[in-house]
Amino acid sequence: MLRITDTIAVEEAELEESFILASGPGGQNVNKVATAVQLRFDLRGSPSLPDDVRRRAEARAGSRLTRDGVLVITARRFRSRERNREDARARLAALIAAAAIPPKPRRPTRPTTASKIRRLDTKRKRATIKQARRQPGEE
Repeated sequence: MLRITDTIAVEEAELEESFILASGPGGQNVNKVATAVQLRFDLRGSPSLPDDVRRRAEARAGSRLTRDGVLVITARRFRSRERNREDARARLAALIAAAAIPPKPRRPTRPTTASKIRRLDTKRKRATIKQARRQPGEE
């Protein structure tokens, strides 16, 4: 079981790992041993995640999410299969943990009087500069 927060944990059966050939460090070993890990997790179909966390995780996943709602994480940073496996699981846990934090609600604010005055002063100065560039008989 992959524990993410105190209330969220993902079952091992929900994770699907496959090993692929990796590029990068490894010397000749990289050409013959599949050390990179491709971790697949069905984000949409997972019973372990609450709906609000699932929605936020889908938004955070971006291009790593397939059309079917499967999250694909490829880890090839390390030379060993086991460290890549740990890295992929840690990245999945980090993504879900970040999605578990609800966003703070936006509190509407108004611009200050001083900022309004500064904005209008800048507009006036800009208009004066542009007006000075005009040809004399252009109006």
